[in-house]
Amino acid sequence: MIKSLLTIRWPITFLLLICFVLTKAVAQEKKLAFNAVKSKVRTNQFLDQQWWLGFKAGTTLAEASPRKRYSILTPTNYSSDANDKKYGNFKQTGIQTTVEITYYYKGFYFSVQPSYTSSIFDYSNGYSWKDAQNSSVVLTQNYEQEQKVETADFPFIIKHDIGGNKLRPFGQLGVYYSLILNATKNVIVTNTDQAAGGVNQVSGEPLILGVKDLFNNHWGVMGGVGLNYQPGNVRLTLEANYRQTLSNITNSQNRFSNDRLAGIGEAQDDLNLRNISITAGILFPLRYISKSFKSNDR
Repeated sequence: MIKSLLTIRWPITFLLLICFVLTKAVAQEKKLAFNAVKSKVRTNQFLDQQWWLGFKAGTTLAEASPRKRYSILTPTNYSSDANDKKYGNFKQTGIQTTVEITYYYKGFYFSVQPSYTSSIFDYSNGYSWKDAQNSSVVLTQNYEQEQKVETADFPFIIKHDIGGNKLRPFGQLGVYYSLILNATKNVIVTNTDQAAGGVNQVSGEPLILGVKDLFNNHWGVMGGVGLNYQPGNVRLTLEANYRQTLSNITNSQNRFSNDRLAGIGEAQDDLNLRNISITAGILFPLRYISKSFKSNDR
């Protein structure tokens, strides 16, 4: 009888033992899976936001556009439009250096980027005088002028990734305010004298003046595109931006205050300033990144 009972209980006990082991194994597997999901959630939450600090530098091209034109000299026998300044189109190169501080949250970047920018633009104009008694006697004065404006810029920018992982294109829009640091004007005057059938051309020494007082602090809008390359936790960036002032950069109160410029018939137009910049740089993450994942894991 006892032997019969033992024969029956042994398979039951064995089955119960197997069930117990399987239950523990399943529970352990669920725990590991839960911990893995929890760890991934924490990782994703960490990567949802980041602070970046970076440094960029590059070149700029500038163009001035007149809002309203001014002149010291007014012709009496021909239209004053003939004396209007002719502005160059993005011909002169300047420089730009930037410190970037950026907060990232779920694909969007909110950035302040204080910068030093030098914008160089040029223009030319001329005046002619004729002898009322002898039309062959003509004196022409041509002015070639180059202006360099140095500013401290304070842009606020919102940008967004356009897909990618290690290689991430992005677009950005923003507004900026510029403080005038310095400005210089370089003027070359060429005189062409046509008298007695001859042509004599004489160029004077360049006139170089500090003209910071001719300019205002100003503000404007900007937009651009770029490309981030992220081989690890650092980020390399290349971008191109276009800026357009929305306020007059000329100080109208000081327009006629410079005697040397007034002496050569020069008066500053009211101006908008356009600027194209191309910069490259490097960004560093400020929040702690562990060895188990990088800031570009997603």
